[in-house]
This record gives sequence, C-alpha cells and structure tokens, in this order.
Amino acid sequence: MTLFNVVLLLVMMIGAVAASAIRNLLGAVIIFMVYSLMMALLWQQMNAPDLAITEAAVGAGLTSVLFVLTLRKIKGLSA
Repeated sequence: MTLFNVVLLLVMMIGAVAASAIRNLLGAVIIFMVYSLMMALLWQQMNAPDLAITEAAVGAGLTSVLFVLTLRKIKGLSA
C-alpha cells in the first residue's frame, strides 16, 4: 500500500465522520463533496475509470449542486 493510498483512506475516514458531526449544513455539503472526490480517486486507483468518472460527476457534482440549491431554498423559506 502506497503512502498516497493511506492518505486517501485517512482523508475519507475523517471526512465521513466530519460530515455527520458538523453542525453547519453548508460545511457538511462541502465535506461530502470532498469525500466524493476522494472516492473518485480511490476508484481510479482501483483501475475502474468508469466508476471514477461517474462518482465525480454524480457524487461530487450533481448531488452537491442539488444539496446547495436545497439549502438555499430552505434558508429562503425561513427568512
């Protein structure tokens, strides 16, 4: 196991715990986006580029945008 893989797994573990423990919702979305990008890198390391591209597009891209838009609507309703 290379140093890069160890760092990648550590960042993913810290990100998973931090995303569920943080109280700021926008911060949790940003941490989730970083987690998804790390997962895409992990798929690439496992020689699965099709899954890496899908994870980056859907996990880090589309889902994060939908979460941010939902947060914007929720804050708009409460103001």
